[in-house]
Amino acid sequence: MNQAATAAWHARNAQSHHVLNAEQVAAFDRLGYHFPLRAFSTAEIAGYRDKLERFEQANGGTLSGQMRNKPHLLFTWADEIIRHPAILDAVEDVLGPDLLAWSSSFFTKDARDPGYVSWHQDSTYWGLSEPDIVTAWVAFSDSVVENGCMRVIPGTHLMDQLPHKDTFADNNMLTRGQEVQVNVDPAKAVNVELQPGEFSLHHVRLVHGSEPNPSDRRRIGFAIRYVPTYVRQTAGPRDSATLVRGTDRYHHFDPEPRPKVDFGPEEQAAHKRATEEAVRILYRGTDKAKTA
Repeated sequence: MNQAATAAWHARNAQSHHVLNAEQVAAFDRLGYHFPLRAFSTAEIAGYRDKLERFEQANGGTLSGQMRNKPHLLFTWADEIIRHPAILDAVEDVLGPDLLAWSSSFFTKDARDPGYVSWHQDSTYWGLSEPDIVTAWVAFSDSVVENGCMRVIPGTHLMDQLPHKDTFADNNMLTRGQEVQVNVDPAKAVNVELQPGEFSLHHVRLVHGSEPNPSDRRRIGFAIRYVPTYVRQTAGPRDSATLVRGTDRYHHFDPEPRPKVDFGPEEQAAHKRATEEAVRILYRGTDKAKTA
């Protein structure tokens, strides 16, 4: 981290804590992750899963392509989730009180799905100015070893940005199939096992990945990327984000509209604009950026 980012990162520890106590915040700083935390009851998350799966059944199956990204612009229920107080309280404990939801994505592995996530750091192609970024990974289903839960390598967020190689490999769920170009010892991996309605937090530079799902049940995760309002986009076009807590005194991102109805024409248009700009950022330097 640069000096300003480091100062901001440590200054947050002086604030009052909502969910994580001082020891847990210190452990997050040291390890790069924390879990499990609970946002929803079993019944509440089952209701959200039902809304997702009803839409999927009516529209050709599992959300894919850009449909799985920034669904909080398409669906009122996804917008509710990114603003849920239990999630925001935990994120505030590590990032401070002024928060933007920069993006969100579904990571769904169907039964016997060969899809996997290679070892990587989230920060590699995001183009954001500071590493003060946290992902809240919300479990819509159980997410355990048997169905391909997320795995993390503790402490790797302290290694700064690592080199990655684009593979665009079949079945890799990442945008560019990116893989970190350092030796990763899987024996050191921690399995981030979650039950429906629970969530985890992980740092943007934590090396993590996941295996395919050989089980006979779906694994559904909803990843929400939160940033403090002082973070800005440095790679390409002006970016957009959603203010979810506090005050935005910097205005580095264009504000995103809240969905009024599920998958309405205005919502689809706003989603298309936002995801096209995101594609240009994430795929910059490749032919895919030109087709957005």
